Amino acid sequence: MQSSPSAARPGRPRSAAADAAILQATREALVELGWSKLTLGDVATRAGVAKTTLYRRWAGKNELVVDAVAELFDELELPDRGSLAADIEGVVLQFAAILDRPEAKSGLMAVVAESTRDDALRERIRASIVDRQKRLVLAGRARATARGELPPETHPEEAARTADLIFDMVAGAVVHRTLVSARPADEEWVRSFTRVLLLGLTANSPSGGPPRSKNSGEFEDEALQADTGVRGRSPRGGEG
Repeated sequence: MQSSPSAARPGRPRSAAADAAILQATREALVELGWSKLTLGDVATRAGVAKTTLYRRWAGKNELVVDAVAELFDELELPDRGSLAADIEGVVLQFAAILDRPEAKSGLMAVVAESTRDDALRERIRASIVDRQKRLVLAGRARATARGELPPETHPEEAARTADLIFDMVAGAVVHRTLVSARPADEEWVRSFTRVLLLGLTANSPSGGPPRSKNSGEFEDEALQADTGVRGRSPRGGEG
């Protein structure tokens, strides 16, 4: 009879020190060898552990690299800089700095590319990186609510959807800026991005607010006035 997936594996308990050494060795190998040449054997040698130790922890290279990259993003912290805008700027600058590290660039781009052909890997990325870092969005929202900068969320499902959307906007913009466009997410860019994130597309307009749109009644009144004016004129241009 096959054992259930949740059954504990026999043997010695996992060593936190060994895990840390393996993940560090993985990041070093990514920088020196690149994704295509990285092997579990090389990682084991660098970490000073047996190759079987790696296979007891990770099914293969994809999973190992995801966890090595995820550990980098666990360094992110939400700073308390006194306002929602300043807090966002602080965490985005941290995120951009991590993405500027060679091991983050190599690892993240590689596993995202591989995940297009591997549903299980995509789920691991979501669980190990995306879902874990949504904590920053939730913490930022709670802090801004406590300050009175944002209204409280009364519907849990809507709050969860909003958190997903905010995370996607921030992560998508910064990853595209730094890894796809290969341009810096410096303080000036981060300030502009944060302003747009909080205020929308009107953030950079001269008036600082959206142009007033006409409602249907205003359009109907204008149409009626124009129609009356046309019908009230004689063919020679005089009033009828």
